[in-house]
Amino acid sequence: MAGNQLNGAYYGPSIPPPQQKPRRHRNDDGCGFCSCLCGCFRGCCGCIFNCILSIICKILTTIIIIIVILGFLFWLIVRPNVVNFTVTDASLTQFNFTNNNTLHYDLAVNITIRNPNRRVGIYYDNIETLAFYKDVRFGSQTLGQFFQHHKNTSFLNPNFKGQQVVPLSSKQLSEFEKEKNDGVFDINVKLLLNVRFKLGLFKSGKAKPKVHCDLKIPLKSSNGTLVGNGFQATDCDWDYKWKLFH
Repeated sequence: MAGNQLNGAYYGPSIPPPQQKPRRHRNDDGCGFCSCLCGCFRGCCGCIFNCILSIICKILTTIIIIIVILGFLFWLIVRPNVVNFTVTDASLTQFNFTNNNTLHYDLAVNITIRNPNRRVGIYYDNIETLAFYKDVRFGSQTLGQFFQHHKNTSFLNPNFKGQQVVPLSSKQLSEFEKEKNDGVFDINVKLLLNVRFKLGLFKSGKAKPKVHCDLKIPLKSSNGTLVGNGFQATDCDWDYKWKLFH
């Protein structure tokens, strides 16, 4: 009975043919290989980059540590100190304007340079002194070169004498008249230095620091007496860009 049922006609839905597996083309195999190769290459590049970056960081860290250690040893051995500039005296015997804005001046300044360092000497290869009034230069003088030993005090005596056209605004002229009545003038003296430093047998390269001295200088009358109070010794300041020792 069962055999007859199986050999009889079948009236159900048609049976779909069996699906064939898709064939792999050569291009698919190539893409898979390239993808694998590219992935390996990216992995290797990333590893190499990380290694190089790690080595660079270690080298930079080592260099910084060495510089810090050497700097500390230098400070410990040398113990550098600031070189001090002081205007101990200033004499102003002439300081007046004519109608054509010409300033007639006669100024003498005494400056002391104190080198407090125990092991550092200083070569002053060139010293240019400049005198300013209301930010306008009216005089200059170049001084001779010399060597300053450690723990030593040296003296400079620049003199500014002559006449110079100094254009002033109306406000500056009124300030000049006020200072003239008070008998004390605000004058700025600057020093442009060309120096080298000596530590034992070692000599440094040239440096060009600047020093400025803001002075209040009393005017002396024709008989030599002061119109205002006497001059007060004034410490000078290093230009902040050239603090050689700090």
